[in-house]
Amino acid sequence: MRMGSLHRIVETATDRLMQMLLMRQSQDGTWRFCFENGIVTDGYMILLLRLLNVKDENLMRRLANRILSKQEADGAWKWFYDDGDGHLSATVEAYAALRYAGLPASDEAMTRARRFILSKGGLRNVSGLLTKAMLAVIGQYPWPRPFPFPPELLLLPRSFPLSFYRFSSYARVHLAPIAILGVRQFTVNTAGTPDLSELLPARERWSAHAEGRDVGEDRRLSGWWNDIQRALHKLPYLPQELRRLALRHTERYMLERIEPNGTLYSYALSTILMVYALLALGYDERHPVIAKAVQGLISLACESDGQLHIQNSPSTVWDTALLSHALQEAGLPASHPVIRRADAYLLSRQHTKLGDWSTDVANPVSGGWGFSDVNTIVPDVDDTTAALRALRRSPGRPEAGYGEARSRGLHWLLSMQNDDGGWPAFERNKNSPLLAALPVDGAEAAVDASSADLTGRVLEYLGTWAGLRQEQPFIRRAVRWLLDHQERNGSWYGRWGICYIYGTWAAVTGLAAAGVPPDQPELQHAVRWLASVQNPDGGFGESCRSDRAKIYIPLGASTPSQTAWALDALIAVHPAPTDAINRAARALTDMLEAGDASWPAKYPTGAGLAGEFYARYHSYNAIWPLLALAHYRSKYGS
Repeated sequence: MRMGSLHRIVETATDRLMQMLLMRQSQDGTWRFCFENGIVTDGYMILLLRLLNVKDENLMRRLANRILSKQEADGAWKWFYDDGDGHLSATVEAYAALRYAGLPASDEAMTRARRFILSKGGLRNVSGLLTKAMLAVIGQYPWPRPFPFPPELLLLPRSFPLSFYRFSSYARVHLAPIAILGVRQFTVNTAGTPDLSELLPARERWSAHAEGRDVGEDRRLSGWWNDIQRALHKLPYLPQELRRLALRHTERYMLERIEPNGTLYSYALSTILMVYALLALGYDERHPVIAKAVQGLISLACESDGQLHIQNSPSTVWDTALLSHALQEAGLPASHPVIRRADAYLLSRQHTKLGDWSTDVANPVSGGWGFSDVNTIVPDVDDTTAALRALRRSPGRPEAGYGEARSRGLHWLLSMQNDDGGWPAFERNKNSPLLAALPVDGAEAAVDASSADLTGRVLEYLGTWAGLRQEQPFIRRAVRWLLDHQERNGSWYGRWGICYIYGTWAAVTGLAAAGVPPDQPELQHAVRWLASVQNPDGGFGESCRSDRAKIYIPLGASTPSQTAWALDALIAVHPAPTDAINRAARALTDMLEAGDASWPAKYPTGAGLAGEFYARYHSYNAIWPLLALAHYRSKYGS
């Protein structure tokens, strides 16, 4: 294809995306796309409503219908298209929710699901602390005895290597309610609660009330448990007094972190766990805190293609900041009413409170941004850089109000840099190797370590929009961290996206913005790796399985967001378009023309917890293609 023809195609695709986004903005300045996270939140919401005797059959029916629509022909549920022959824990969660929603065990969909579950060994083989905790709450899985994460953890000094406060913030808000539930061995049943023992081979049927498992018998956890017990024995309290104090402290920990809409930390899953924990502490199911939490959970619902879904946390701030930035990169002036409305919204969502992040920062000053519309106390690095890009100094944008917001945001961002030079998501120096090595499923969520994607995105903001380069010592430290963490094949692993394509894009664009020359060996190594994984159609696609395997696994198809990330990385280091760049640009425009009907267009490219939680951002097929095509157009002309 001649270059002139490709440029016209890129121009047309860019303009169409811009027009769609201009029409889609809400009056309050936001873009509200769904943040889709499998069926887990829908299923747990059904269980909660049923167990609280909330009479909203229409809501439960709609959530159940969405769950049913995601079932595979063999009866399983998956987190993503190529998730093997099915995901056992997801299938168990779906089965339990549908049974609580009223589907009988004899239903054909239930029969197929049960056959799949039993073929994988049944309930005993589920993975993930959250899945096991939720099944234990409904009396379908035994709580361990003694519970390995007791609430007394919250009383240990912060200096203790296994202190509760060394866990990541997102681990803490899930572990706090689980600690209460576990030590109380809490279960809740109502009239008509289904018995899921049908999901166990007959020879392994158990009573969750009668059979627990001794932590001491699990050699993987016995060392952890012994260390905790030795530390607790040093506290100057009798065991009964210590337990009462720990429960009160854990209860207060949760209540002090409730957002204005009633949710815990703005997350659906931690909020559901909190409600059960409060019940375990003796709260009435009609208590105002519980009632408000339920309404907060309902407010997290989004509707797409006629289906209702409970988002774990709406991505409103994230989407609005990224889309405003992408539109500006595509040529929309800062004075345009659409950008001005987005500005007003983003300025209104800058944080003014000191949250948990402040305890590890000298002289903390609020000023970050969070992920969701209702988030007021949980700022994060990625959303803060996204908002700062959107609110950057530009012709037509007044400085009144903006300059102070940028200054506070930049100060907060720099205060989050880890001692190792990289950036985490939420809090500094939550990177204990002891916690990362815990012998439990999902242990990587226990830490909030520096990651290539976050460090690269910070460097891209600081270099491109704040004018800071390697003359600054903190920039040099971040550059060194990235270069030291490049994989042998030239890629970088991304923590919050899928996965090596995502991390490599962030690292390459960040290093280039920080002033690392394009011909530096590390960048050239990354370019060669990207070229080696480009698909025959010119696009790029990586499997979510990379996340757990920690090696690049091709998807076998191209996705719009991953193609855009790879294209943007290549643009950052090439002064003129290469064949790989042109093929990727053409592939991306073809995908945009085809729309979102195919499975690769719907593939989740957001990561949360390896093997257990993935996200499809409905905004990503607009954000990243628009940004990459805008950069192609501005750098290479027409």
